Amino acid sequence: MSTVNSFDAKDTLAVAGTEYEIYRIDKVPGAEKLPFSLKVLLENLLRTEDGANITAAHIEALGNWDPSAQPNVEIQFTPARVIMQDFTGVPCVVDLATMREAVAELGGDPKKINPLAPAEMVIDHSVQIDVFGTANAIERNMDIEYQRNGERYQFLRWGQTAFDDFKVVPPGMGIVHQVNIENLARITMTREVNGVLRAYPDTCVGTDSHTTMVNGLGVLGWGVGGIEAEAAMLGQPVSMLIPRVVGFKLSGKIPAGATATDVVLTITEMLRQHGVVGKFVEFYGEGVSAVPLANRATIGNMSPEFGSTAAIFPIDDVTLDYLRLTGRSEEQIALVEAYSKQQQLWHNPAVEPVFSEYLELDLATVVPSIAGPKRPQDRIELSKAQQQFAADLPNYAGAPAAGEQRATNPVTVTTDRGAFELDHGAVSIASITSCTNTSNPSVMVAAGVLARNAVRKGLTSKPWVKTSLAPGSKVVTDYYEKSGLLQDLEAINFYVVGYGCATCIGNSGPLDPKISEAIQENDLAVTAVLSGNRNFEGRINPDVKMNYLASPPLVIAYALAGSMDFDFATQPLGQDQDGNDVFLQDIWPDPQEVQQIIDESIDTEMFRSKYDTIFDGDERWQNLETPQGDTFAWDADSTYVRKPPYFEGMKLTPDPVTDITGARVLLKLGDSVTTDHISPAGSFRADTPAGRYLTENGVAPKDFNSYGSRRGNHEVMIRGTFANIRIKNQLLDGVEGGFTRDFTNGGEQAAVYDAAMNYKAAGVPLVVLGGKEYGSGSSRDWAAKGTALLGVKAVITESYERIHRSNLIGMGVLPLQFPAGENADSLGLDGTETFSITGVTALNEGVTPETVKVTAQHESGKVTEFDAVVRIDTPGEADYYRNGGILQYVLRSLV
Repeated sequence: MSTVNSFDAKDTLAVAGTEYEIYRIDKVPGAEKLPFSLKVLLENLLRTEDGANITAAHIEALGNWDPSAQPNVEIQFTPARVIMQDFTGVPCVVDLATMREAVAELGGDPKKINPLAPAEMVIDHSVQIDVFGTANAIERNMDIEYQRNGERYQFLRWGQTAFDDFKVVPPGMGIVHQVNIENLARITMTREVNGVLRAYPDTCVGTDSHTTMVNGLGVLGWGVGGIEAEAAMLGQPVSMLIPRVVGFKLSGKIPAGATATDVVLTITEMLRQHGVVGKFVEFYGEGVSAVPLANRATIGNMSPEFGSTAAIFPIDDVTLDYLRLTGRSEEQIALVEAYSKQQQLWHNPAVEPVFSEYLELDLATVVPSIAGPKRPQDRIELSKAQQQFAADLPNYAGAPAAGEQRATNPVTVTTDRGAFELDHGAVSIASITSCTNTSNPSVMVAAGVLARNAVRKGLTSKPWVKTSLAPGSKVVTDYYEKSGLLQDLEAINFYVVGYGCATCIGNSGPLDPKISEAIQENDLAVTAVLSGNRNFEGRINPDVKMNYLASPPLVIAYALAGSMDFDFATQPLGQDQDGNDVFLQDIWPDPQEVQQIIDESIDTEMFRSKYDTIFDGDERWQNLETPQGDTFAWDADSTYVRKPPYFEGMKLTPDPVTDITGARVLLKLGDSVTTDHISPAGSFRADTPAGRYLTENGVAPKDFNSYGSRRGNHEVMIRGTFANIRIKNQLLDGVEGGFTRDFTNGGEQAAVYDAAMNYKAAGVPLVVLGGKEYGSGSSRDWAAKGTALLGVKAVITESYERIHRSNLIGMGVLPLQFPAGENADSLGLDGTETFSITGVTALNEGVTPETVKVTAQHESGKVTEFDAVVRIDTPGEADYYRNGGILQYVLRSLV
């Protein structure tokens, strides 16, 4: 609550007869030259200035921002709201429920644990594509979803009634980020504070890294770990350094053959190469006003793929038109316009802000592209896709036989869709999925038109391709039906399978058993093509080794082609009714026809009718039994929702932090280890530690569901930590998957979980060694929670991705970095050493040391010493670490 007004910034703004209290940005010297995103942060500090955590000096530092300086000023950002999806949101609500009990045990009032900022959860990550290619696929998939997730959904319904300011969008309504831009985002927030109606910029943090999609609307927001989101809900500001801001100038127009997806893959490649981790990216220039809102949202969505904290567009007439189209009230639109203009948040292309770094893209130079086979930033021009596939294939299928151009292993498979030959490169999954593209009518209608053109030429998808259409909102189906394109999509087997984050999160569902068997027995390197944002190893489907991102029309093109070993320019997709070859260029959609269909098929009423009842849910949701009470009645037999052990034995004052001695290496990992590698979100087998646990608790393998759906059960999640089928632990030679050497047992190979439990029993602390970009990917709180619960006390890497580093601190794990230019290999560390880390105790004196001393003793007697950089970057993070984690810190401060 603001008690200080050092800059006399408080004022009133009248809009259509209503008066709002505002905090004027222009009262701060230097504000006029700031980039849009920093103006939003400046207003946030003005409004929350309290003289202690947020002072006049912080506000001045932002006004005097030096674009060329490296970030060194810490500020406390208070987001206006929190948005969650159910995979990451369920553990948040589990933790809040557990905190209520802990408060009661420490003698406090459990109702003190309540969201202080509006929190909204969209249940979108639990639908799995079990059924596809039939008209009733969506109903059957939703029935199965409720059977699998009934316990979780009952728990969330309890949360909706037990907590104030917490709303749940039930399953089957859409994908969180699409629902956010189409309905939940306010752009300008209003809230009554001390009897006065206040207006301020909509800002948000979300428990999913693609929260940045809302940046397309001019809403500053980004993904945080579930741990940080819980703290934000409980009124804790997000600690951050004033960032560098990269100005990205857009000019020109997208050429006819290219799509918004191609633009995004191009920008992703450019920004990854430039290096934007920890920075804001802001789009500016004359070309911005020509970028449709859907394209802005698509670009914002991919911010985690290029590594920036946010990727934002300013507010302008395009924003207002979108608000009008999506059914926002005229009062809200008038407020957004008046407030944005008053606060200099309205886009004025004539005024060029000052940025830290500059980039530019002429949209006219964009060409059709895909990205893969395992990273979103590895863009491939479509014209070179076949030769790039051939170059990448040896990494997955070995070297070709003598005299052959590439490895080949054709296998005949017979399913109820006929007999066919499968080989390396076969497209086993083609999925139009994920918020990235399904929120963008230009690419979705283009996919429908391509389907229509294919049907007219007599083409259909290949029988070995698992095809699926999972829109991000029901509005998509509305305009598909109105335009007649849905029947064309269905004619080539693209039926709606659900409304949720399906293939992109690993919920692609199983392949046909015969196809799966053939792939496994013959070690085939088959491929998936999806219109998503993530294609990391092991993520999409356990049978699929190579994953490619593509625009929705190209997803369909690859379903028609059936193989990644295909050149669209020279190879026909098939023959028409007269026996003539049909090439992709013959059926590629005409952009003018696409735009005409959009204009004729999409209207405001579609958005209004779908979103007026967004919180109601269907009869499945309404018929769920809902538990009552301020605290949750845990079910001892539940394998989905269990009370976690974070607060067991917790005292009001924390114990002093200690140095780490006698530690062993749990894993030694290479570069680009993602949070998918650390905390997998896909399916798992019965012979894994998680599978064994569920089997012992009476769960049949067919009912395992996914790791993501069981995030409310720490027992499953600890066993899934570092258990990704593609992770490579360098303590073992040539072994993939969640295994390590157990030095309590003579260095024998063991599952990571089993070894960690043996170390815990022996009182041995653990460390993890890593390379560059450790922890990139989704904002997975379980990557940090699982690490901590396995007994890991420190992680030592070359560099970190932003969210995972802060999450480790939030769970009481010390993030360290090797000295500049060094890594485990250059220091001669093989992971068999015993480690001690000294100098950590300086934190007890309120000092965060810049480095700590690491000593590694090899069994041969050789000793390696180095000074590791301490990556506790802010005083707030030091407080969290001293308390053993962020939740313990919040709990103690509330009691």
